[in-house]
Amino acid sequence: MATNETTLPTTEQEWRVRLSPDEFRVLRQAGTEAPWSGEYVDTKTEGMYECRACGAALYPSDYKFDSHCGWPSFDDAIPGAVKEIDDYAHGMVRTEIRCARCDSHLGHVFRGEHMTAKNTRHCVNSLSIKLDPKTA
Repeated sequence: MATNETTLPTTEQEWRVRLSPDEFRVLRQAGTEAPWSGEYVDTKTEGMYECRACGAALYPSDYKFDSHCGWPSFDDAIPGAVKEIDDYAHGMVRTEIRCARCDSHLGHVFRGEHMTAKNTRHCVNSLSIKLDPKTA
């Protein structure tokens, strides 16, 4: 799905038609895929990770790092590509990250873990993103 596509679904029913049941559960209902189950956990391919729902560019592959947490991890996002929302679900205080373009759930951001120089980990569901591989 290209980012220049201007028509995004306006209802959850329209999203349900566009996305697979698993994609809908994660992207539109803030679900989480099982750890180590996602297609991008161990991917090292160069390219751009885009929102699976709307195609917006989110994470260059060189922002990705191996956090050993079971989900793809990035130390930052493209400026303005994601928005952060306080998440108090499941008896925890976390920061949810959503696509700034279509408001789809991506995962959560964690700070202060000292895993990267930026001290930030965007923990993202593989079902929330799609890799556009770099072409030679």
